[in-house]
Amino acid sequence: MAVKCQQAPVCSRFFFSEKKKTNMASINSIEWRSICDKFTNAQHLTETESRKDPENDPFRSKYKARELLREIYCSLKSFEAGDGEEEAGGDNCEQPPPAQPLDGQREDGFSRGLSGDSPAGMRAAKLGAVEYYLGVNHVDTEELSAGQEHLMNCMKMLEKCRVSSENVSLFIHVRNQLGVLWAGRDETETAQGFLETAESIYQHYMKEDGRPPTDMTEYFSTEENLLTHQERTKRFELAYTHTMYYLAQVYKNLGENERAATYCHSTLQRQLQLNQYSPMEWALNAATLSQYYITKGRYMEGRHCLAAATVISGLAGEVPSEAAAQESETESERREQLRQKRAEIARCWIKYCLNLLQDSKKLLEDNIGELDTDRQDELKQARRQEEEEEEKGRKSALLFGSEDTFDSIASTEEKVMCLFPLDFAEARAVFLVGQNYVTQAKEFFQMDGYVTDHIEILQDHSSLFRALAFFEEDLERRCKMHKRRVDMLEPICNDLNSRYYLLIRRQLMFELGETYNDMMDLKLTLANRQADNHSLDSHTIKKFNHLCSASAKYFQMFIDSLCSPEGKPPEHLEEEVLRPALVARFRVARLHSKLISSSPPVQMENLNRALENYKYVVEYCETHPEAAVSVETELELSREMVGLLPLKINRLKSRMAANN
Repeated sequence: MAVKCQQAPVCSRFFFSEKKKTNMASINSIEWRSICDKFTNAQHLTETESRKDPENDPFRSKYKARELLREIYCSLKSFEAGDGEEEAGGDNCEQPPPAQPLDGQREDGFSRGLSGDSPAGMRAAKLGAVEYYLGVNHVDTEELSAGQEHLMNCMKMLEKCRVSSENVSLFIHVRNQLGVLWAGRDETETAQGFLETAESIYQHYMKEDGRPPTDMTEYFSTEENLLTHQERTKRFELAYTHTMYYLAQVYKNLGENERAATYCHSTLQRQLQLNQYSPMEWALNAATLSQYYITKGRYMEGRHCLAAATVISGLAGEVPSEAAAQESETESERREQLRQKRAEIARCWIKYCLNLLQDSKKLLEDNIGELDTDRQDELKQARRQEEEEEEKGRKSALLFGSEDTFDSIASTEEKVMCLFPLDFAEARAVFLVGQNYVTQAKEFFQMDGYVTDHIEILQDHSSLFRALAFFEEDLERRCKMHKRRVDMLEPICNDLNSRYYLLIRRQLMFELGETYNDMMDLKLTLANRQADNHSLDSHTIKKFNHLCSASAKYFQMFIDSLCSPEGKPPEHLEEEVLRPALVARFRVARLHSKLISSSPPVQMENLNRALENYKYVVEYCETHPEAAVSVETELELSREMVGLLPLKINRLKSRMAANN
C-alpha cells in the first residue's frame, strides 16, 4: 500500500519547499524533535490508549496512530528530497508498490548493500521502520492484506542494506510479523521461511558482531532518550525469543514434534532469563511441555518442567479468599484463574505419576500380566548405571530457573523419582504424590460445574490404584485396591444421564466390568490357595459369583449402550468401539461359563449365554474380516470355545435327562 501525503502537515510542507542541501534533520533539530514527538504519541496511542477504546469504536486510537505514522513517513521522504536524493515521485510522497521479495532463502544480506551506519542506510532503515509499524497497525485493525503490503515494503527497504547493528533488530522483527501473518492463514511453510531466516540472521549477527544493536524505537528518539546497552540487549533478545516461540508453533503444525518441543523449551528458558513472562501463563506452558516429554518416556525432562511450573506458578501470589472475591470482581476473577490454572498443573502431575507407573508395569510384567521377578532383579542391578546416566542427563539438559528459583525447582523435583519404580515401596511413593495432586485438582474441578473434568480425574485416580496393585504381592490388599476403584466409579456411573454423557458412561461401564473381573480372578486364586485342592465353601462361591455377575452386568450394559432404541445390535461397529465391543462380548461369554451353580438348568442357561456371545465374536469377524486383527487372541479363544461348548452342553443335557 503506497503512503500518500495529500494534506501534508506544516513541518512536512516546510521541508517540501526547502531544496537546499542539508543533512537528514539533525538529531537535535526542532523538525526532528517534532517527528520524535509524533512517534512517541503514536506508540502511546497504540500501546496504552487503545485499551480504553469503546466497543463500538475499537480501533479509534490505532487509526489515530496510523495517521501520525503516515505523517512521519512523509516527513522522512521530505528530508530525503531536501538531501537531493529523492526517488521518482518523491514530491507527492508516494511509494510505488515494490516487487515482493522471497524469504527463506539463506542469502541474508551480511555482505551486500548499503552500510547500516551510512546516511542512505539509516534513511532506508527509518523508512522501513515506519512501514513496519504501519504494517503492524493494519494487522492489528484486521486489515491483513494492507498489513502484509507494508511489511513487504519494509523488507524491500532493507534489501538495500547490509545487516548491521543499526538495522538487525528491524530485520528480525519484520520477519517475525510476516511469520505470524502467514501462520494465521495456515500457510505454515511460508511462515517457516520467514522465521527460519530471522533465526539465521540472529545467529549470524551474534557470531560476527554481537554488539547491543539499535532498537527500532531509537530511530525516532532524541539523544537524551536513547536506550542503554543493557536495555538494547534485552529488547533484541526478546525479539529472538519471539522468533523461537513462533517457530515452536510452526514446527508443531508441521508435525515436527521433537523440534517443536526443543524450541518451546528454549523459549521458556529465555523468558526466565530475560524476566519477561507472566508466571501462570509460563507455568501452564511448562506443564503442557511436560506432557510431550512424558509421552516420549523422557521422565527427567517431564519432571523438571512440572517442578518449574509448580515453583513459577507460586510467584503469581496467594489465591484471594472467598470473602475478598465476593467484595471485588477483580479479586473474584483472579481467584478463579489462579485456582483453575494450578488445578490444571496438578492434573499434569497426575499424568506424570500415572504414566511412570504404567510404563514401569509394562517393563516388568510377564506374558500373563504378572510381575516378572527375574526381570525385576535384572533392572535393579542395572539401576546404579541408570542413576549415573540421569545425573549426566541433568548436567547436559537445558534447565529452567534463575538464582532465585533454581534451588526451589530442584527441591520440588526431589519429591518424586524420574526412574522407573521397580518394587512396591518405590511405586507407592509415586502413587502417593499422584494421589496428592488428585486431591488438589478435585478441589477446583468439582462435580458441580465440571462434570467431565471431575470424572476424568477420578478415572486417573482409579488408574493409579490399578497400576499400584500390580506391584502389590499380597492378593488381599490388591483386591482392596480394586475395591477402592469400584467405590469411586460405580456411584458416578449409575448417576450419570446417558443422554448427555453416553461416551463417559461407556468408559465407566467398561472399566467397572474390568475391575470386577480382576477382583473375581484374585478371589478365585485366593480361594484355591486356602482350600488347598478341597472344594470351595458356600461363602467363597457366593462372593465369587457376585463379582462374576457384577463384571458381566457392566460389560452387558456397555454392549446394550451400542444397540438401537429397539435393542438391536449394530450391523457395523465403528472403529472407536470395535475392540471394546468385541472384548466385552468375549468377557461376558467367559464370565457366564465361570459362574458356579449346583442347579443344572441354571448351568445350562449360563452355558448357552456364553456360547451365544462367543458365536457373536466369531460371526462378526467372519462377516467383517478387517475386525479380526483387533481381537486376534479373543477370536482364537472364541473359535475354540464355539467348538467345545456344544459338547459340554450336550453332556449336561444327557445328565439332566438321565436324572429326570
